[in-house]
Amino acid sequence: MSGLEFMTAIKEGRLPGPPIGKTMGFWPTLVEDGKVIFTGTPSFDVMNPIGTVHGGWYGTVLDSCMACAIQTKVPKGSTYTTLEYKVNIIRPIPIGTRVEAIGTVHHAGRSTGIADGEIRGAEDGKLYATGSTTCIIMKMA
Repeated sequence: MSGLEFMTAIKEGRLPGPPIGKTMGFWPTLVEDGKVIFTGTPSFDVMNPIGTVHGGWYGTVLDSCMACAIQTKVPKGSTYTTLEYKVNIIRPIPIGTRVEAIGTVHHAGRSTGIADGEIRGAEDGKLYATGSTTCIIMKMA
């Protein structure tokens, strides 16, 4: 199946989501061609020693939404993986705040995909972090 079909099946519950989503507390709530939104609420379990949401949570959620947005452009018989990503944390997410991580594709070619992402408050739209990624797209053997 294509990447879009695969991501749609996960969102609709026809395929299981990846375990990282359960571990980190986020799940896909929108899947379109070139766009994916994950929704989640960081909990006490993802806090760092100074009492705020750990930077790794931001990175994991942004990597997921951006890479999965690229996955929606990957044709049947191909796969992808993240080559690199960058995260800019703008402000701390208060524990218990529901957020949306929005990944949007800007380029998806034969061998690379480029996307960006934002983490925003689900209720107020406040911007918490931005990111960008490059993924490699490969034919499966």
